[in-house]
Order: sequence, then C-alpha cells, then structure tokens
Amino acid sequence: MSISIGEIRLRNRVLLAPMSGVSDRPFREIADECQAGLVVTEMVASRELAEARADMVRRAERPPAGSLFAIQLAGREAPWMAEGARIAQDLGADLIDINMGCPARQVTGGLSGSALMRDLDHAMTLIEATVAAVGVPVTLKMRLGWDATMMNAPELARRAEAAGIRMITVHGRTRCQFYKGRADWSAIAAVKRSLKSIPLIANGDVESIADIRNILAASLADGVMVGRSSYGRPWWPGVLAHLLDPDTGAPEPCLEREAELLDRQHQSMLSFYGHEHGNRIARKHLGWVVDRKSAEGRLPFEAAAAWRRKLTAETDNDRVRQALRDLFLRLQDDEARAA
Repeated sequence: MSISIGEIRLRNRVLLAPMSGVSDRPFREIADECQAGLVVTEMVASRELAEARADMVRRAERPPAGSLFAIQLAGREAPWMAEGARIAQDLGADLIDINMGCPARQVTGGLSGSALMRDLDHAMTLIEATVAAVGVPVTLKMRLGWDATMMNAPELARRAEAAGIRMITVHGRTRCQFYKGRADWSAIAAVKRSLKSIPLIANGDVESIADIRNILAASLADGVMVGRSSYGRPWWPGVLAHLLDPDTGAPEPCLEREAELLDRQHQSMLSFYGHEHGNRIARKHLGWVVDRKSAEGRLPFEAAAAWRRKLTAETDNDRVRQALRDLFLRLQDDEARAA
C-alpha cells in the first residue's frame, strides 16, 4: 500500500508527527534519512512567520537535503494563515499542514490549535484561505474534538475534504484529555467513514509494530503518525515502516549505528542553534536516550541516573560528545559480554 497526497506519493505509511520543541531540523534530518514516510516541521505560527519572527523563520527553513519539505502552520485569522502559507510555499514547502490538534494552553488560549474545533465555521475560513493561497497540497491535523460532548472530527474532516484538504490526521483523544489515558483508536474510524477519497492518518500511542497493526485495524486508517515513541530515537518511524511493509523503511540500527546517528544529531543541534543554546536544547534529547536504554533494561537505575547527569549537566560540548561515545561503548561492551 502507498499513500498519495495530491501528486505526492509517500515512501511508506509511517509518518513522524510534528512536535514543538522536538521535531526540529536536526531531528527531522535523521528521521528522513532513516526513511520515515514523511517528516513535518514543528508548529509555525502563521502571523509570526509573516512578521519574520526569528524563531518561526528558523522553524520554517528548508533543510539542505531531504525527500519532502512539509511545514505545519497554526493560526486563528484567515488572512494571516493565507500569508503564512504563501511564505511557506516560497520557502520551498512541498506541502503545508494546518494545526487544529495542539492541546497546549498557550495555543488554545489564543484560539488556535484544537480550540478551533469549538467553532467549525471559523475553522473552515482558515482552511479555505490556506488552500486558496497556494498551489501545493494542504493537509489537516486534528483531534477527535474539544471534549467528550463535542466529538466533531468527522464533520470537520468531511467539510475540510470538500474545501480541498488532501489528507487528514487524527489524534485519538479530545483536547481536554491532553495526553491522559489511552487514545481511542476505534473512534477515528468515524472520520474515515466521513471521507470520500483522501487518506486518513491515525495518531496517538503508537509505540510498536503491534500498536500499528492494531490502530490500523481499529481506525480503518491508511497510515499512522508516530510522536512521543520517537523521543531519543528519530529513526523509529522508519524502523516501524520497515516492520510494517518490508523494504519501505529502514532496519533497526545496531548500537554502533545509533551512536553515530545521535552524535550527528547532537553536532547538528550545536550548529543549528549555536553552541550555548544548542547545548541546552540537546539535554532533553540526550536524557531521552538514557531513559530509553534504561527502559530496555540495558542500564540499571543508578547507572542511568549517573549517565543522565554526565550528559545533561555538562556545559562543555566536547565533554558531552565524549560522554555520549563512552555510553555507547559501555553498551556495546555489555552486549558483547552477553552474547
């Protein structure tokens, strides 16, 4: 199976979710190299992009290499969404995604993100303005609704498809659930039934190949979007794609390859943000690496805590880089002894 967004055909059915503060350019470059079906920028505020705010311009920069360039826009006013979309297209975006799913209070408090699901007529003005402004495909990401009394994702999806949206992604929670409990994969099926021909992507609690098979069966979706399970391992969507549809993704990397990818991501963050700011940004990513290795049973609790301190408290980037190398040499030695 393959997924097409207008004239664009994706390489596989496992996409990387846009995640503010996570899926920056260094993260996406690794995910794309490791064969994620699609990678999307962090959320870019349309008005702030149009006003050339530095952080939004940086988020919307096209990487020097990559398969597809997708920019996610957020906003609450149609003229700014249209202008942001035109700028995104001029920056080289191959497609534009509209954010109507972010549950963060600082976003919904500004009547953007999933707050738009409280007023579908207004949401449609943003969709129509964005679609009309550009010649590239426009997609939409949403939640099931605002809360359990307002589960209106099927209606929004139906109206969005009629307005020219070329793909829908649904996170299987309402906004008021944030990330609590489990995503309701079966509820996404109502969205699929509301669509005529465009692909549906299911999102929420996708961690393993078993999860993917279950969410596809429950939701009737055409593909999946992976978010938090890729923390500390940007190659994970490509690995899941390979397990789902062999030869469309990338095999799981060995420890030596993991170390090389993470080192490259770390160095890219320092270059992208500057060494001081990059050091601060890198800490959470490196912390996730340690957490993952601990969860895999490769690091006892006390050892994990010590490695976390080495990687996240150090301000000398050369020492951080060496500590990351030392961690993976230790893991490779332990693996060799256990073989």
